[in-house]
Amino acid sequence: MHDEPRVIDGSYGEGGGQLLRTAVALAALTGTPVRIHSIRARRHPSGLAPQHLAAVRAVGELCGARAEGLVLRSTEIVFAPGPIRAGEFSFDVGTAGSVTLVLQALLPVMLSAPGPCSVIVTGGTDVRGAPPLDYLRCVLLPLLSRMGARLELEPHQRGYYPRGGGVVRATSAPCDLRPFNPAASGRPAAIEGCAHVANLPAHVAERMAGAAAATLSTAGMEARCATLVLGAAEARGRGGAIVVWGAREDTVLGAGRVAERGVPAEALGVAVADEILDDLSAGATLDVHAADQLLIYLALARGTSRFATRELTPHARTAIWLVGQFLSTRFSVAEVAGGARVTVVPEGRS
Repeated sequence: MHDEPRVIDGSYGEGGGQLLRTAVALAALTGTPVRIHSIRARRHPSGLAPQHLAAVRAVGELCGARAEGLVLRSTEIVFAPGPIRAGEFSFDVGTAGSVTLVLQALLPVMLSAPGPCSVIVTGGTDVRGAPPLDYLRCVLLPLLSRMGARLELEPHQRGYYPRGGGVVRATSAPCDLRPFNPAASGRPAAIEGCAHVANLPAHVAERMAGAAAATLSTAGMEARCATLVLGAAEARGRGGAIVVWGAREDTVLGAGRVAERGVPAEALGVAVADEILDDLSAGATLDVHAADQLLIYLALARGTSRFATRELTPHARTAIWLVGQFLSTRFSVAEVAGGARVTVVPEGRS
């Protein structure tokens, strides 16, 4: 355990909630106490929202952390982690705050626990500004499984804005993460997808799925997009989402959108199809969302990883900077036509 807290500027780069979540995860993984100031300083309102509080408290519970400043809208916290522990845990965001964003902070810590972990998180499963639950289930977790991770996600109930109430169980087992080196070329044989709605007419899901499949088909890609209609026993509130993904043996590309009032279902389907087609055209081996979410795992892997992405987003660039505040990981970014090529050399693991 380090003595003096490491100071992290929470307004650096993208400066949002992802910086905070990744910082406390890295603190737990390295046993480094941190003081994070100017949290979400450029957001309105600034400071900690309920989902950020839930993420920090959840990571803190897994590592027995001592924490200060964990109150709503706080712009500064101190987080002093203890040893990561295994076991069963339960966390409630208390609002429709995103379950998937809380899990983004928890999953790397769970994988580093000395034994199996089981975590139940209650909140919003498919909400604006966060990855839909099926993106984690069908894109992020399959990517992590290719690195040797042993993770499962089980949705017990879906939940949406403004009520929340969705329940997701995540389980993990200890593992050593392998490096990630997908081939630079190659397209998936087909694109799969799932469009779901809860307590809404079935035609909304059908229109999302149909528009995605038609757009992909027009571009010469075989597409199979299933639909799922959930009732009151399976979901709290009304909502929905669409996620599409293309799997190869060595990688998965995906895209997702959450249903929004006033946005036509067809527009959501076309948007996810266009996004994955753009990734394929650029020769990407990770989509733009996975590229930033996977960086912390690549920094923990036992060997050098390489990937190509259509765009290195501000989230990804902030994550690269943040990992460097805790680990001696070497990142190399080569800007090329159509995107970026990224090499990740973990500390002492070249």
